[in-house]
Amino acid sequence: MIHRRDFLLGAIAASIAGAQARAQAVADDEVRNILHDRIDGARQSVGIVAVSFASEDEKITTYGRSGAKNDRQLDGDTVFEIGSITKVFTALLLTEMVTRGEVALNDPVAKYLPAGVAMPTRNGKQITFLDLASYTSGLPRIPDGIPTSGGNPYAAYTVEQLYAFLSNHTLRFDPGTHYEYSNLGFGLLGHVLALRADASYEDLLVSRICLPLGLEDTRISLTSSMRDRLAQGHSSTLEPTSNWDLPALAGAGALRSTANDLVKFVKATCLSGADAPLRQAIDMLVQTRRLTNLPNTEVGLGCFIRRGNSDEIIYKDGETGGYASFAGFSTKLRSGAVVLSNSTNLVNDIGFRLTNPAYNIAQYPPEVTVDPAVLVTYQGTYEMGPKFALGIRAEAGRLFVRGTGQPEFELFAESENRFFMRFVDAQGTFLRDKDGAVDRLLWHQNGRYTYCPRVP
Repeated sequence: MIHRRDFLLGAIAASIAGAQARAQAVADDEVRNILHDRIDGARQSVGIVAVSFASEDEKITTYGRSGAKNDRQLDGDTVFEIGSITKVFTALLLTEMVTRGEVALNDPVAKYLPAGVAMPTRNGKQITFLDLASYTSGLPRIPDGIPTSGGNPYAAYTVEQLYAFLSNHTLRFDPGTHYEYSNLGFGLLGHVLALRADASYEDLLVSRICLPLGLEDTRISLTSSMRDRLAQGHSSTLEPTSNWDLPALAGAGALRSTANDLVKFVKATCLSGADAPLRQAIDMLVQTRRLTNLPNTEVGLGCFIRRGNSDEIIYKDGETGGYASFAGFSTKLRSGAVVLSNSTNLVNDIGFRLTNPAYNIAQYPPEVTVDPAVLVTYQGTYEMGPKFALGIRAEAGRLFVRGTGQPEFELFAESENRFFMRFVDAQGTFLRDKDGAVDRLLWHQNGRYTYCPRVP
């Protein structure tokens, strides 16, 4: 389903809405206090760069430190891994190639794969480029062969493994009918577009997207200058981590960038005029929508559209093993925000607040202390679905959760058996059988409850 929306307002309407955005912007002192509390109070990051902007105004606030050996001061040119924000770049690369006539949104992906690679189908329906770009391909979040732990989980995954997985996978849903977030789908999309253009994914992205938009610090391979400005990544517990490499699935999350470059990118996609570079491809990117099973949320090509507070926000977040990122834009206020952190704890609430001040910063329930011996009884694997599980780990009186193919996050206790995540509205309650043994985890997220049995 493709819907058209009035994203590009006339000059008069844009100037009025822009004035509203500037009048309602979060005050500088509040932004600094938010970052101070997040870093020094909640200890959820080592350093954060936050930018709010409208058509002409930009305000940057930094707090903390890069954590790098050179201890370079944080600024708009500090380099971070941006994780899944890469997916929006990959989607724009797709629409750019559509405008050239090199591919079509409804082309079956199998058309461009090497002979001998069998794409999965279901009920006679093939996976198209549009299905991949809108998270409706039916492919799972990650393929088999990627470890759920370790410092650089995608690094050893090969194209040969990707092809073998595709040739043997059975889809659970008809393509184009069911939303399911998929790193695999976007990794495959980037790979196939590169095959079609007979170039590497990075070379293609740089030549077709980054150079036309003036993005000099958005790359996979770090230049010497970018390396000097790279912030050190940290885990959810603020321990230094290794950077991530995604050689076979680069289109899903391999990019590194800066706040300055991401502001340029959001402005190019949401604030540029009719004669701006990549205009036709950008229009296709932001006007294509499909439904999701998430509250008040549609999916675009790579990005998401959240409705609330009498507004519509186009956004994408990202995370790797050591970084978290957010880029968003309010179609009502004509204002946006970019937030980059050098830890894997999410910063979405900060991003939404800076994009539209009607959104609130996450509040923390009172935390209680639980006997470390009790926490140890919760350790184990809890199955949420056929391909997704939650791994629970206890260490030094703290409890951690890791979803399949995701970074690890800390859980905080509300009671002896009920725990919550910070910055994500998610809670877990450990349940025991009649003999007193922990056998289930009741997980609550996005308004849904799921019983996750403990895997023996």
